[in-house]
Amino acid sequence: MTADELFFFNGKESALPLYAAFRSSVLDNLPDTRIEAKKTQISFFNRHLFAAVSFTPVRKAKDRSDPFLTITFGLPYRKESPRIDAAVEPYPHRWTHHVMIGAAEEIDDELLSWIAEAAAFGGSK
Repeated sequence: MTADELFFFNGKESALPLYAAFRSSVLDNLPDTRIEAKKTQISFFNRHLFAAVSFTPVRKAKDRSDPFLTITFGLPYRKESPRIDAAVEPYPHRWTHHVMIGAAEEIDDELLSWIAEAAAFGGSK
């Protein structure tokens, strides 16, 4: 993990184990992924951005776990699932999905399949 990734969690260190589990799972499944940490999110790239981690509050405060992370990914269609907290279509045939997680167990095969599909979509543009 880079210093920039660690700095992203400054003041929110309790969420770092969630990120470490997500990061490890993504890199295990998509080893050619490049990671870039900025002030508001950590981005995952192949040819293009396909996923991001942030502290975007896509649920009301009373419905958020502590700690939490928001996983964001893009697909060419709207994915339907009760696990998806929000989905928007900023451009035609480009859907951005947000999933809030609060435990490492939520980084499961279903979520990782969505990330892999987003990586394939990002790599095909």
